[in-house]
Amino acid sequence: MDVANTAMSACPCTSRRWRQVGISNAVRRGTIYLVSTPIGNLEDISFRAVKVLSHVNLIAAEDTRTTKILLDRYNIRTHTVSYFSHNEVKRIPYLIDRLEQGDSIAVVTDSGTPGISDPAYRLVRAVLDREIPLVVLPGPTAFLSAFILSGFPDDAFVFEGFLPHKKGRTKLFEQLKNETKLIILYESPHRILRTLRDLLHHLGDRRIVVGRELTKKFEEVLRGRISEVYSRLSARTVRGEFVLVVEGKTKADRPRKEDT
Repeated sequence: MDVANTAMSACPCTSRRWRQVGISNAVRRGTIYLVSTPIGNLEDISFRAVKVLSHVNLIAAEDTRTTKILLDRYNIRTHTVSYFSHNEVKRIPYLIDRLEQGDSIAVVTDSGTPGISDPAYRLVRAVLDREIPLVVLPGPTAFLSAFILSGFPDDAFVFEGFLPHKKGRTKLFEQLKNETKLIILYESPHRILRTLRDLLHHLGDRRIVVGRELTKKFEEVLRGRISEVYSRLSARTVRGEFVLVVEGKTKADRPRKEDT
C-alpha cells in the first residue's frame, strides 16, 4: 500500500466522530492558514496540514512548481497562486480581497514554516490589521532540527536566518563576535564557503555544526572547528542548502584584563 494512503488511513479524521462533523469543517471561511510543509522528506507532513491544504479555496505558494510536487504526492487538487518576495506588494491586496469575500487561504513556502526567512511576515501584518482570522499549523523547521542535531550544551540561541549579501554584512559579523548564545544561520551552496571564511575572520576558529540537506536523501552533518569544516567543503563540489550552528563566545575567547 502507498505510504501516503497508509498514513491517511491512520489519521484521526477517519474516526466516527470526525465523519459526523465533516472533514471540510476543519477549514473556516474567511480564514488564512500558515501551513508548515516538509523541509525535505515529503512524509514529514502532518495529517492536519494535508486536510487544510485539501479544503481551503486557495493556496498561496512561494513557488507553485515546488508546491505541486507536495500536492501531487497527497493527491491535493487545490488551486495555487504564487506569493513570494518579488510579487508580494501586488499579491497581498488580492489575497486580502479573497479572504474578505469569505474564501479560506493556505500559505506555504518551498519548505518549512511560513514566516521564517520568507515574505509571509508582511501578509501576516496585513491580515492582522484587518482583523482577519489567522491560524498557524506548526511543523518542520530547519533551524530547530539543526539546533537539536548540534549537540551543543546550551538551551539558548540567536537565529539570524540568511545573512546580508553586501550592505550590513560586516557590521552584523562584528555584532555576532560578542554573542555568547549559539548562533544559527541559513546559507546557500553558492555562499557557504564565503560565509565560513567570514565567520573564521570575525569570530575566530570556533566550534561549528553544519547541517546539509536536512531530512533529504543526502543529509549530512559536519562537525568541528570552522577551519576544519571549511577545508572539507572547499575540497569538493558544494551542493544543497545549509544550516550553520556556531558556538557562542566563550570565556576563553574573552580578552584577559592584562590584554585590555
